[in-house]
Amino acid sequence: MATPILHIGNKNYSSWSMRPWLALKWGGIAFEEHIIPLGGEGYGQSAIKEVRDVSPSGRVPALHVDGVVIHESLAICEWAAEQAPSLWPKEPLVRAQARALASEMHAGFGAVRRDMSMNVRRRLAAEPSWPEDTRTDLTQLFTTWSHALEKSGGPFLFGQRSIADAMFAPVATRLRTYKVTVPAPAQAYCDAIFADAAFQDWERAAEAETWVIQTAEDLYR
Repeated sequence: MATPILHIGNKNYSSWSMRPWLALKWGGIAFEEHIIPLGGEGYGQSAIKEVRDVSPSGRVPALHVDGVVIHESLAICEWAAEQAPSLWPKEPLVRAQARALASEMHAGFGAVRRDMSMNVRRRLAAEPSWPEDTRTDLTQLFTTWSHALEKSGGPFLFGQRSIADAMFAPVATRLRTYKVTVPAPAQAYCDAIFADAAFQDWERAAEAETWVIQTAEDLYR
């Protein structure tokens, strides 16, 4: 098998790119990365030419493996787990629970996505006043994490690093960026993510980027 190529967006902004990147790193899977700066013509419409050239959906991430394109984050993570089974818990029922949490993150928490865009470099001085649906999302998030951590004993959701943690890692950065008040178990979990060597590699690269995505609200400073 030729070395896979993972096409990703800016590390400061692209939460969906971070997820499979961490899974591949945690699985010890060799790959090349190709960063495509987001923004400009076609941004927000899945119509950036450089992305369309490597991803049929017009979105990143996209993994190229031996002529095949896997153009969706969770699918890339599942491919990684087939190469490195340790990316999911070993016990079948626990593995099913981990998949459920990964899927919940993949499909849910829409208000958090809307109001708390990922920006690794940014730090607000004070937590904003969130709409009701965002507060509901945050309550669900902390409840989900607390239940998993109580069962596993931490430091990660199912004890050892898994794809579930890769899916939630960008959320930990959002909580930090927006100075969200976080319960102690959730903060300990975020700290475990932030202490991870692969995450720190991503974070350093994000902080070194110079690209800036401009929006009407100027959220991405």
